Amino acid sequence: MSNMTRGELLCPLLQDMQNHSNNNNNKEANSVVVCIHGLFSCLGILENALILWVVGFRLRQRTVASVWVLNLAMSDFLATLTLPLFTSYLYYSHSWELGNPLCKTQASIFFLNMFVSAFLLAAISLDRLLLVVKPVWCQNHRSVAGAWKVCALGWLWAAINTLPYTLFRSVIKKHDGRNLCYHNFALILSSQATLERDCKVRHAATAISKLLLAFLFPLAVIAGSYIQIGLILRKRSKRRNFIKMVTFVIAAFALCWAPYHIFCMIELTAQYRRNNLSLVEVGLPLATTIAFLNPVLNPILYAFSCPHFCEKIRQSLGAVFATLVEEEGGLLMVPGKSIRAHIRRKSSRDVSPATPGSRKGSLSPSKSPDIQQPFPLTL
Repeated sequence: MSNMTRGELLCPLLQDMQNHSNNNNNKEANSVVVCIHGLFSCLGILENALILWVVGFRLRQRTVASVWVLNLAMSDFLATLTLPLFTSYLYYSHSWELGNPLCKTQASIFFLNMFVSAFLLAAISLDRLLLVVKPVWCQNHRSVAGAWKVCALGWLWAAINTLPYTLFRSVIKKHDGRNLCYHNFALILSSQATLERDCKVRHAATAISKLLLAFLFPLAVIAGSYIQIGLILRKRSKRRNFIKMVTFVIAAFALCWAPYHIFCMIELTAQYRRNNLSLVEVGLPLATTIAFLNPVLNPILYAFSCPHFCEKIRQSLGAVFATLVEEEGGLLMVPGKSIRAHIRRKSSRDVSPATPGSRKGSLSPSKSPDIQQPFPLTL
């Protein structure tokens, strides 16, 4: 068995995958999956494009919440744009027919979205927690410019983590005539003598890092922040909607990404237990499909979770989205009370009377850089 393809070294695990013939010839099942993917593609692209257009171009005044939504929608929009490419892979019976450049592009955007969305969802959770726990600090320091800096840091951090997946992505010709768009960790700076060690170390490093940095750590931040908010607000009325929404947020993130990371870890063990390889070849594409649901669900959870949405949908789309990205509506609104009202109450208790001319004493929520009066939006 040769370990070379077009002069390139192949990892031992990839050599075994090259020899395997997948049983994906059921045309009826493939047609159903392709149709579902097509629906996901259309829905995801449309809803994320709608949010980008309204929040990015039709909003009169920018808020911190709108910055989070805009960047999340940007990441999700890029991910949903690549869904047709993955649908094409499924259409051709799990064979990549679009060439190496699009293989690298699709993989890069997928992993970029994975890291960016995890970062932003964690940032949104911490932002909501700070608004409840440190309202006075938020009045003085929380700003739109600061939110943009955090988002820029998130994109940079995600790009750095995505780089290995871009460099090691390649199209490999299988012996059954199909093409495999997969990571080949022997592609760069590897030799025949160090092949097995390089593949195992690089595979383990990427699998464990994305499990920790794009799933477990963000999930802990998201769950911890919302649980803390719930405990702080536990004595208030009308918290049922809040608990329900928080449950949906955590469950959607966990359920969409958990299968993918589980199969990535099974794939890692397949280097030592080759029997797991068949399970990975069948389960990983399905888990990836479920992961693609996250960019489709995010707009629903983080934009359409506004209370009384059925009533608001009767308004113009612009007015709906203007309300959704205000600090006192949508995006984890404090149950029964707006975040702004919560800040006013807590500020009045926490801030002692200041002398005339004192900055903190004269600061009111309406003068905060990001806590603003509701703004109308005309289309």
